[in-house]
Amino acid sequence: MRSHYCGQLNSGLVDQEVSLCGWVHRRRDHGGVIFIDLRDRDGLVQVVFDPDRPEVFALAEQVRNEYVLQVTGRVRRRPAGTENPDLATGEVEVLGLELRVLNAAETPPIQLDEHGLEISEELRLRYRYLDLRRPEMQQRLRLRSRITGVLRGFLDEQGFLDIETPILTKSTPEGARDYLVPSRTYPGQFFALPQSPQLFKQLLMMSGLDRYYQIARCFRDEDLRADRQPEFTQLDIEVSFMTEDELMGLMEQMFRGLFRAVLDVELPDPLPRLTYQEAIRRFGSDRPDLRVPLELVDVADLLQGVDFKVFAGPATDPEGRVAALRLPRGGELSRKEIDDYTKFVGIYGAKGLAYIKVNDWTARGRDGLQSPILKFLPDEAVSGIMARTSATDGDLIFFGADKAHVVNEALGALRVKLGHDCGLAATGWHPLWVVDFPMFERDAQTGRWMALHHPFTAPKEDQLDRLDTDPGACQSRAYDLVLNGTEIGGGSIRIHREAVQRRIFQLLNISDEQAEDRFGFLLKALKYGCPPHGGIAFGLDRLVMLMTGADSIRDVMAFPKTQSAACLLTAAPSEVDAAQLNELSLRLKART
Repeated sequence: MRSHYCGQLNSGLVDQEVSLCGWVHRRRDHGGVIFIDLRDRDGLVQVVFDPDRPEVFALAEQVRNEYVLQVTGRVRRRPAGTENPDLATGEVEVLGLELRVLNAAETPPIQLDEHGLEISEELRLRYRYLDLRRPEMQQRLRLRSRITGVLRGFLDEQGFLDIETPILTKSTPEGARDYLVPSRTYPGQFFALPQSPQLFKQLLMMSGLDRYYQIARCFRDEDLRADRQPEFTQLDIEVSFMTEDELMGLMEQMFRGLFRAVLDVELPDPLPRLTYQEAIRRFGSDRPDLRVPLELVDVADLLQGVDFKVFAGPATDPEGRVAALRLPRGGELSRKEIDDYTKFVGIYGAKGLAYIKVNDWTARGRDGLQSPILKFLPDEAVSGIMARTSATDGDLIFFGADKAHVVNEALGALRVKLGHDCGLAATGWHPLWVVDFPMFERDAQTGRWMALHHPFTAPKEDQLDRLDTDPGACQSRAYDLVLNGTEIGGGSIRIHREAVQRRIFQLLNISDEQAEDRFGFLLKALKYGCPPHGGIAFGLDRLVMLMTGADSIRDVMAFPKTQSAACLLTAAPSEVDAAQLNELSLRLKART
């Protein structure tokens, strides 16, 4: 039905006859000449209908926005002075010779051109098939397809095998809640939708397939945020007989090629690396945004003896932290702005936000500082803070004092917000690896050890003894790839010995009976010559979100759910009738 896509037309096709199919983006009637901007997935082109062909002209008069048309015409240059430099096809137009209305359209509930009002996300998701016609959305999905194509091409060239793993599988909770699927043929029993292909890809390594990848659909029944969905896509990778350095090097090569091919951007070679401890100490986060130059500075040792319990308490608490964050030229902030930042850190559990304004330290010393907390601080503490933070006249120093995790989260988030609010953030792409993660963290409520990544992550070989003597000090062979403050990939070298895996389960309070019930097939497989192996999974939705500049992963997914895990387009989830429930041996019970 078509010879070309609309966006493909250019001056090289002048005087050629073409056939186009698409939607009416806009129709204009100018003094007896009708202009129709015809749109398809490749772009827009202007089609002109003259009254010289009365039947065709009369039909063109009847069309409206979003009508589906087939047009046959001749490509010609636009008259001088009427070119549109903002349009890829702006040098040419099509003289319409034949016109066929393939389908009419009612007035859409959302406007699709650039002059449309701001559309609510709820309306966009309810009419997603219309929203996806917008050029912006189509460009994002085209780029997504381009990204997956480049990633597949690299992995294929490196000898990886694209292997599918099951969607209906056993419930083996990995932190989030599973989506459960009742079995009709096994009444009272359930499948689970996979949170990731983790165990199956490890089994593939035990099968000797050596290099695996999959663009995998994953499911997690968890609370949602802008960058999370109940179902999402990840690029899943696993290899045998590679160290973490070798695997990270290969992934760096893949990402440098991706950014070069898709965005014409050169990433650093090699990518920088930070240990987990250094990332937390300097940036308050294990996914630091390196575009922001601000850093946290520890000052607890300077404040241990002060008569200010807000500082002295955390300064002497082994689980506490007192840190400072210097904002260059921050003295220009108003009291209202400081109050707003105080409310902001409250989101992360901070009880307040102490500060010192450095008005004229150079000439007046302590008298040149301004702060309600100065009266509690001796001269040596003030001098130490000024020296350690390298503060100069005009700066502002913020302080966080609390349990370490509260200070890290609050000042870490404040650091990023200040950097962007005050124009300090650099442009471009700033990736890094974060390595040397702890194996475990304490559950705040139960006090039990929890796996920081997942229970199949291997501890460092020289720290196996710490599993019995000091689990909290044991480091894992895990690594995360962070891009502009967003974690886009996480992986590790896996446990390949049954005895070590059982020790990890025991530390995580998983009894032998529970381990056999949940992971018995894995433990059995580890007995039969499991090779050293490791892998990584990249959040494809997050990656595309970053590379397209979208605000949410919902804007780079064709049919996403809302933040309440509902599909407005299909009105799912929905009730099912009693007959279906009966087939599944299920009966609904009111939640208590």
